[in-house]
Amino acid sequence: MNAAAAHVLLADIGGTNARFALADTAAPMPLLDDSIREYAVTEFPSLADAARHYLEQTGGEVRDGVFAVAGRVEDDEARITNHPWVISRTRLCTQLGLGQAVLINDFAAQSMAIPLLRAGDIALVGGAPWRPHDGDGDCTYAVIGPGTGLGVGGLLIRDGRHYPLETEGGHVSFPPGTPEELAILDHLSRQFGRVSNERLICGPGLVNIYRALSEIAGEDPGPVQPVDITLRARAGDPRSMRTVDVFCAVFGAIAGDLALTLGAWDGVFLTGGLVPKMLEELRHSGFRQRFEHKGRFSSNMARVPSVAVLHPHAGLLGAAALAGRISLREQAA
Repeated sequence: MNAAAAHVLLADIGGTNARFALADTAAPMPLLDDSIREYAVTEFPSLADAARHYLEQTGGEVRDGVFAVAGRVEDDEARITNHPWVISRTRLCTQLGLGQAVLINDFAAQSMAIPLLRAGDIALVGGAPWRPHDGDGDCTYAVIGPGTGLGVGGLLIRDGRHYPLETEGGHVSFPPGTPEELAILDHLSRQFGRVSNERLICGPGLVNIYRALSEIAGEDPGPVQPVDITLRARAGDPRSMRTVDVFCAVFGAIAGDLALTLGAWDGVFLTGGLVPKMLEELRHSGFRQRFEHKGRFSSNMARVPSVAVLHPHAGLLGAAALAGRISLREQAA
């Protein structure tokens, strides 16, 4: 990052929305809240077009950028998993006149947000209370979140340095834990072939569970959207309520598996667009029971905090944190 630049351009690009903001890398809280804008990705042919629109709307002047994208970053390029944009770091620099651009996975950005989260940005779903890292010792966090897809990441803190993990853990195979989930897997296998966790734990995943339960019962569910299911569940519709119960239980099981896989004894952060909307359902469901139900490690899991992230722009917050750390390293070089 160029130390002379007043602001850094930030972007958090998902399968549905593109969010932009500016960062002041010299500030203790680098994300400038009043600069945040959100657009539907379908409104623009490319990320560069969306970014130009943002800069024209806001009058922002930037020289560098950090772009968090919902897909795997390979060298110079990233492909959005649930949207056709292909993003090149080199082309972005040319198209936007940037001195430097950084591409990171969106859940690496979500992970980098953890040290900047304040008390009002989180809510405990279960386990021991979460305490922010005080700077002493090592720390490992897991991050998982359903939105348009299912994102997975992690944050390692070692010797005072922060290392975000870029993963595609949402695409690991779905492991059913009950006879009902085995029946759902059988149904989804006929539709998709291989069934990943993302086929169940995301907005479209709610629909997949609902349709599977309906068709197992011999009924045609008709057209349905995720919001229809959550609204019907709150109104007392039995199948919608069961769909939400299955969703929360499976979410808890795979979040607990992630904690075991990463050794994330310091906490699992639940983020993504669905978590704030379904916070009460998560708290009053089988989420935590399935999170902890890990055989000989159940007593260990009972002490691991599961923390819902309520900050509306955690991806941008993490991108701002990364911009600040890059700036500090370059100034010290």
